[in-house]
Amino acid sequence: MTDQAVEREVGRARLRKEDARLITGQTNWTDNISVTGLLHLAILRSPMAHARIERIDVSPALQRPGVVAVFSGRDLADGLGSLPCAWPVTEDMVLPDHPPLALDEVRHAGDPVAVVVARDRYAAADALEAIEVDYEPLPPVLDLEEALAEQAPLVHADKGTNRAYVWPLRTGEDFEAVKQGADVVLKRRYEQQRLIPNAMEPRAVVVTPLAASGEYTVYSATQIPHILRIMLSTVTGVPEHKLRVIAPDVGGGFGSKLQVYGEEAIALAIARKLGRPVKWTESRSEGYLATHHGRGMIQDVEIAATREGKLLGLKVDLLADMGAYLMLVTPGIPILGAFMYPAIYKMDSYEFTCTGVFTTKTPTDAYRGAGRPEATYAIERAMDELAAEVGLDPVEVRRRNWIRHEEFPYTSIAGLTYDSGNYEAATEKALALFGYDELRAEQHKRNERGDTVRLGIGVSTYTEMCGLAPSRVLRDLRYGAGGWEAASIRMLPTGKVEVVTGTSPHGQGHVTCWSQIAADVLGVPFEDVEVVHGDTKVAPQGMDTYGSRSLVVGGSAVHRAAEKVVEKARKVAAHLLEASEQDLEFRDGVFSVKGSPEARKSIQEIAFETFTSHDVPDGMEPTLNSDHVLDPENFSYPHGTHLCAVEVDTETGQTRIRSYVCVDDVGRVINPMIVEGQVHGGLAQGIAQALYEEAVYDDEGNLVSGTMADYLVPSAADLPDFVTDRTETPAASNPLGVKGVGEAGTIASTPAVVNAVVDALRPLGVHDVRMPCTPERVWEAVRSAQSEQPSGSPRKEASA
Repeated sequence: MTDQAVEREVGRARLRKEDARLITGQTNWTDNISVTGLLHLAILRSPMAHARIERIDVSPALQRPGVVAVFSGRDLADGLGSLPCAWPVTEDMVLPDHPPLALDEVRHAGDPVAVVVARDRYAAADALEAIEVDYEPLPPVLDLEEALAEQAPLVHADKGTNRAYVWPLRTGEDFEAVKQGADVVLKRRYEQQRLIPNAMEPRAVVVTPLAASGEYTVYSATQIPHILRIMLSTVTGVPEHKLRVIAPDVGGGFGSKLQVYGEEAIALAIARKLGRPVKWTESRSEGYLATHHGRGMIQDVEIAATREGKLLGLKVDLLADMGAYLMLVTPGIPILGAFMYPAIYKMDSYEFTCTGVFTTKTPTDAYRGAGRPEATYAIERAMDELAAEVGLDPVEVRRRNWIRHEEFPYTSIAGLTYDSGNYEAATEKALALFGYDELRAEQHKRNERGDTVRLGIGVSTYTEMCGLAPSRVLRDLRYGAGGWEAASIRMLPTGKVEVVTGTSPHGQGHVTCWSQIAADVLGVPFEDVEVVHGDTKVAPQGMDTYGSRSLVVGGSAVHRAAEKVVEKARKVAAHLLEASEQDLEFRDGVFSVKGSPEARKSIQEIAFETFTSHDVPDGMEPTLNSDHVLDPENFSYPHGTHLCAVEVDTETGQTRIRSYVCVDDVGRVINPMIVEGQVHGGLAQGIAQALYEEAVYDDEGNLVSGTMADYLVPSAADLPDFVTDRTETPAASNPLGVKGVGEAGTIASTPAVVNAVVDALRPLGVHDVRMPCTPERVWEAVRSAQSEQPSGSPRKEASA
């Protein structure tokens, strides 16, 4: 045995354990699963946004080769309840029934109408065309403001309104009074376009019944196996203890797999009805219609400030597109953002009102950042508008308003207690890496010359609330579950370690990071740790993966469970070494007696001694295994500064990102390589919203951007090189000092890019470009600003 110190795992850039298996195809995606007697499902979807089902005849499809059964919504109604919404944000929220298969009406293009069961997927798909459906068209409901008009057609006629809820938050001084005393009042409207998630792996589900015991195993490409198990039980009536849900390898989610989908419930109901295993896998174009969308909001923002740029008050009126139904957490997504509009800034008054609106479009729900990117976009765009109005540099106006590092912990105007942070340090590092002053000087020269290609510089300083918890706060928000997370550590007789986690990864690198955390606490080699996840029978407790909560809550639970193992092992070590527990030191996986270092036992030796149970302390159970369920005391609050430089061709509208720098503070870093990957992925999605992606509907409610040929997902060639760095202020709310990282890049990058585009065009009279900032929209903004200038008059900044 050596006295040489073992290199710590936490903070080490380890290659991911998962990758060797993933990149060589030795994986178990849901669609790979095949069992004896497997039947395949195909779903007929409505081609209309809103219509009454007058007649449906499935019998012709039954004559097609290979078809075993065909079901309409009525055929399965006895075994299927309404799909769940777990977040009734107000007592009077309107909650329509949401049948997995439409019964009398379809309410968005892609609404499921019937399902074919066949011996292979091709026979099932071919038989869909034989189903006869007569639709009576009803008026589509597409525009959020028109949907609230008195005579508007209704998405759900029995509810008498398209207004799902109104949720207010008012804190501090009265906004109207604050506004009356302000030097500057700015009103702006921003639109958050709908986005369509594009996970690498489409959704899929396989259900296998065990008739003798009435048990069912559900394999699903899901982020939430534990939540799915509970909800499938409520929807289908299958007792929860008879359901086993397994999330195999899951190829990305970004929130789109944080859902209980109708296809999962349909598959379970049919497997139950037929007593046969069934599989459904969505096509990519089907997913564009049927997988929930993200964003979809109109933000009316009003800020009051002094002439010196000091923010006095903020008012936000939000219209949020729910789509046709309230899915698992649909109504709560905008509410998460409600607490983030004040961001890192101090002010005296804050008013927020969100109105949820039903439309005849695909339902919205969580998409990377879930409410926080929308909030950050609005306040960061507004701060740039304030800077322009009072004649300050955009960075300087932020400095005059942000919370200083010595003021932490700080309770924001929205009522959140930010435990730690240093916005000054992150910003100064970002400015230096970016070469901010030099770029501003270049921009000034270009503007003086009247260059047709303008340089714009965008700033985004952000914070976010993540690590969705604590449970009592979620109770106050009327969320239908807790924010805790569970972990177990199993010390095997040979000294190897199994970590069982309630989180369920879909690409984040949990296996690697959890191994690093456990290895450090236990003092065992990284290679000796195995991480088990995603199976409700093997890991029975869990709240799953979303909201940048996995490391903050799940990783911290692993840390606490490992500490319990060490304390159990300490008792056995003290007994074996004939010493008191207080006289033992534990370092690098070895217990030794103070003053007698030769008297020692490794924790892996103790694991075997405990297994044999030949000589353990009286009354001690013969195991080192330990569990922990962690319910954090607070959210965690990552923050950072993102800077973007763009070149905009005013003659063509073409925008090119010239440089992008971000400095994020995600607390203590477990694995820098994984952090870097998470930031890069987040940046790609945030930039995509700024410049490329948008779900577009026509006047009839048809999704016209329903394929990858029409919906522009940027490739690596469309994205710039990123310069990333970090500052580190550990979180005070969890034992690891970590903060979330999965959503940070998405939250911060969108306003940084759009601020840069507008900054380039501001001297031409442009103060907004609607996202995505396509060449056409940029060109139109420039031409519109030019047409508003009187002939021969000098250019000036557009007035607020």
